[in-house]
Amino acid sequence: MPRTPVYFVSHGGPNTMFESDHKVFPKLQEIGREITEKVKPSAIVVFSAHWQAQRSNTIEVNVSEQEPLLYDFYGFPKHYYMEKFPNKGSPQLAKRVMELLGESGIQAIPEERGLDHGVFVPFKIMFSPEENPLSIPIVQVSLFDDDTNAAAHIKLGRAVQKLREEKVQIIVSGMAVHNLRDLWTTRATGQTMPYSISFDAAMKEVVETAPGEGRDQAMAGLLKRPDSRRAHPTFEHLVPIHVGVGAAGNDSGRQIWTLPEGSMSWAQYRFGEVEA
Repeated sequence: MPRTPVYFVSHGGPNTMFESDHKVFPKLQEIGREITEKVKPSAIVVFSAHWQAQRSNTIEVNVSEQEPLLYDFYGFPKHYYMEKFPNKGSPQLAKRVMELLGESGIQAIPEERGLDHGVFVPFKIMFSPEENPLSIPIVQVSLFDDDTNAAAHIKLGRAVQKLREEKVQIIVSGMAVHNLRDLWTTRATGQTMPYSISFDAAMKEVVETAPGEGRDQAMAGLLKRPDSRRAHPTFEHLVPIHVGVGAAGNDSGRQIWTLPEGSMSWAQYRFGEVEA
């Protein structure tokens, strides 16, 4: 059985769900259709920038079968907090994830938690209940509490890569560039910040490096670039791509599409190939 690919999606804020005229919207739809129509996974394991474990050196795994949505954002119109995305969890798959983490020496604990907006916002576009409904389980897994530890997140991804041989789709959700501090300034001026362009290009070059120890080291080096703290004042939106690289194993990465915009970048990536 061929391995499922790994996807990194830049998810944006909750407004992304409603901005169908934004250029990222059809790109997320394309990725969703590729998954449902070509990959056809039996389940999804997803890592989001918006779930960092509460304990040091520990990963939390959602074992709930019923996963409500977490409206983990503030100051938006009332109807944002009424949005729905039908989904179900899988205690059995969550147990399998915890087994794999344990085999790699990663402490994992069960947690009951809803899906945060780093999951349901892009998924509502990718797997629209009306246009491309998803009927398979979703299990969300946390990141580590330390978003500066690139190597730990690569190890985290590597620990679960066997799932790809079990017809499970791994998706990591963050942003290629994410600076909310400069967001309103760039919206007022229409300017795209230089770091949005430079870091986006550097990330593409590193992800598309040949798989192996060199790629892992180059991925860790992204956090040490001179523009890294402008592109990511905190790294929680960046380290999901490190999880993706770990889960990719020996598969190459490719940028599917990108758009540096303001103080953000919407780059989307896939590791591995999809059969025609």
